[in-house]
Amino acid sequence: MHHAFTDNPMSNREDYYGILGVSRSAKEAEIKKAYRRMARKNHPDVNPGDKSAEERFKKIQEAYDVLSDPKKRAIYDQYGFYSENFREQAGAKGSGFSGGFPHGFNFSGMDFSEEGQSSFRDVFAEFFGGGAGRSHPSGPVKGEDLSHNLNISFIESIQGLSTRLTINRGSNCPACNGSGNDRAAGQQTCPRCHGTGQEAKAHGFMRFSSACRACGGSGKVGVSCKSCGGSGSIPYQETITVRIPAGVANGFRMRVPGKGNAGRTGGPPGDLYLIISVRPHEFFRREGNDIVCTVPITVTEAALGTKIEVPAIDGKTLLRIPPGTQSGQKFRLRGKGAPSIRGELPGNQIVEVRVIVPKVADERSKEILKELARLNPENPRSGLNQI
Repeated sequence: MHHAFTDNPMSNREDYYGILGVSRSAKEAEIKKAYRRMARKNHPDVNPGDKSAEERFKKIQEAYDVLSDPKKRAIYDQYGFYSENFREQAGAKGSGFSGGFPHGFNFSGMDFSEEGQSSFRDVFAEFFGGGAGRSHPSGPVKGEDLSHNLNISFIESIQGLSTRLTINRGSNCPACNGSGNDRAAGQQTCPRCHGTGQEAKAHGFMRFSSACRACGGSGKVGVSCKSCGGSGSIPYQETITVRIPAGVANGFRMRVPGKGNAGRTGGPPGDLYLIISVRPHEFFRREGNDIVCTVPITVTEAALGTKIEVPAIDGKTLLRIPPGTQSGQKFRLRGKGAPSIRGELPGNQIVEVRVIVPKVADERSKEILKELARLNPENPRSGLNQI
């Protein structure tokens, strides 16, 4: 988008050398240095609300646009003005740049972020993704990753398992060898940039050009493969065997290398990610790497102590209940928890006991309990009197 020369270039002559403050014999490096200095000083972000600074910045940008391009500068030096229309009429072939900053210019050394202003840099990030003239890769491209939900039991998550999965993934199209192009049809002019390899982008009074996103700057694109529609891959169903390590938890994300969609133009395939879902267990529950369970015991067992069998992941195990055990008390079985997938020590099994009070229906049992109360007159609520 040009601002100085539109329909009648002769009526809008500008002294571009004077605008940048350089001589007519100035070298490219001197012009670039002067532009950076002037643009930074007069940029609208540095001079908010100053219309005159905005107009000066437009002129500075316009002057640099012409003087930094050898072909444009040659026309300006010869005729005293420059316009795109005049260049076409003069038979000068375009360089692929349509105004603004010249193709290939590097903004990495410029900083317009004084006083918290950063929109100038944001403009370039918006157009060029962080760098001017960046093109899309045309070589091998890695295939897309896939995800698959796998539902397993609680015991399987603790012990691990091998399982077979059938997945739908993209395989390289045999007709185009994954390129997405019809090899017999050759290449044609890119319909997006019409063969120039460049596409223009505008932001306010500034206009930029960058490598065409469709052809990567080459100006040519292939004809889409009829077998795959240009995607480079065809649907493929594959059955694979995967090993789920012992100790995986609910939501664990496991990578299976090379089992995603096929890559393009010789690129490697993507990966498959298994999302593990663990079904709840009726007796066990998991807290970190510890396995927790609740076991009922009788009043007599709690009062006198005993040894009881407790279910564990690897079978039954004996647990000693000491005399005077209270309901809700927890006991630890060391190393009986879930294994660590990071190679650390396994967790423990935590057993919480719950004392079950019997329903007393016969007189003999009532007499025995009353006698027990007379022999053990402790009041468990005595501490409440101090509250």
